[in-house]
Amino acid sequence: MSPIIEIKGLNKVYDNGFQALKDINLEIREGEIIALLGPNGAGKTTLISIICGIVNASSGTITIDGHDIVRDYRAARSLIGLVPQELATDAFESVNATISLSRGIFGKKPDQTHIDKVMKDLSLLDKKHSKIITLSGGMKRRVMIGKALSHEPRILFLDEPTAGVDVELRKDMWNVVRELRKSGVTIILTTHYIDEAEEMADRIGVINKGQIMLVEEKTVLMQKLGEKRLLLLLLEPLASLPPELSQWNLRLQDNGSTLVYTYDAQSESSDITHLLDAIDNAGIRYRDLETKQNSLEEIFVNLVKK
Repeated sequence: MSPIIEIKGLNKVYDNGFQALKDINLEIREGEIIALLGPNGAGKTTLISIICGIVNASSGTITIDGHDIVRDYRAARSLIGLVPQELATDAFESVNATISLSRGIFGKKPDQTHIDKVMKDLSLLDKKHSKIITLSGGMKRRVMIGKALSHEPRILFLDEPTAGVDVELRKDMWNVVRELRKSGVTIILTTHYIDEAEEMADRIGVINKGQIMLVEEKTVLMQKLGEKRLLLLLLEPLASLPPELSQWNLRLQDNGSTLVYTYDAQSESSDITHLLDAIDNAGIRYRDLETKQNSLEEIFVNLVKK
């Protein structure tokens, strides 16, 4: 299946010489949720702004469902909905008027049934006639999503959509995003909340200093780059590791009450059975053991450090 968004050789250099994006190549599949992770200033917002036609690229090409964003701007832009970081709405307009106006800007005929459905899906229907100025920050964020969905786009960009939103509302919005994906909408999400990407995304892209470091299926990424740890909860704390265990990648934590063995998650021969035999032969007794794998946050931090 051909990608719905195809980016080739994309660069952005500003007048002062700063290169915000460096040779970006990326394909985004129809119907997926892809999360773009990166520290502040990594180039996430610049990338989205170029795709959406807000910022001009210095070089490279972008096609959206086969439409070049420069030569066939109208057709490309009509497929896109954008929820920017900034809350840009008319404070004294009603929710209904704000979302309806956005639909009209894209040349769509009025359709109150669709607008009502968008508001219902975003839990805004009871705020239909409320002025934007009376809404909470989280509700205003939902209105921004409503504006982006008003013209029935096939692609939705969410640029830090839950910034400044409390945990409960973040989870509500995750559910909204999942429902949108079920309806066939392709979603590109930028976030610095690692748990957000880990919870929702099908694929993860990591951007740092204007370059895409990797794009990978979330589960495959965690398997490839994640370390596994075997934790043995000891019956009696150890002051130090016995010399006969020096060949193993072991360390003590929790004041010597936990013995930790770190190994490659992909390794087929982690020799855990031999390790446990060695521990037993060393006279070390444990009351329980468990395994843990690196979280996406740990993987991300390690990647950016490298």
